[in-house]
Amino acid sequence: MTNPVMVVPDAMKALHALSKAAQSSTLAETTHQLIHLRVSQINGCSLCVDMHARELRDAGEKAERIWGVGAWRESPYFSEAERAALALAECVTRLADRPDPVPDSVWDDAAAHYDEQQLSSLLLSIAAINVWNRLNAATRQPAGSAW
Repeated sequence: MTNPVMVVPDAMKALHALSKAAQSSTLAETTHQLIHLRVSQINGCSLCVDMHARELRDAGEKAERIWGVGAWRESPYFSEAERAALALAECVTRLADRPDPVPDSVWDDAAAHYDEQQLSSLLLSIAAINVWNRLNAATRQPAGSAW
């Protein structure tokens, strides 16, 4: 099937607007890209895993950081703030996996590193990539596809 955002052009505009709004805070672009990569890995969206890994590489990120995203807890390549963002991204992506979807410890750690505007940006960014992943995975959009 054609990606739904190509069938319903206003959906493409809306998703691009959401992504742009999410990135309008002082949250580092690298943080957005790291969570986009991790969420895409969790959701099995090959198109987005490929795209966000390439974007990180093109932005000058070291290969170790890109490869390490899937095992960020065990990897020494991430700051405490990035770890907090990745933990929050995992919880928000896997809402149904536990009785307390976003434990206070995860939220408190993120709030210790990010102000309210940055947290809002982070949550919107996590939500946006989850939408993209679900559309791409449901319609089996492969890595390298050009819709």
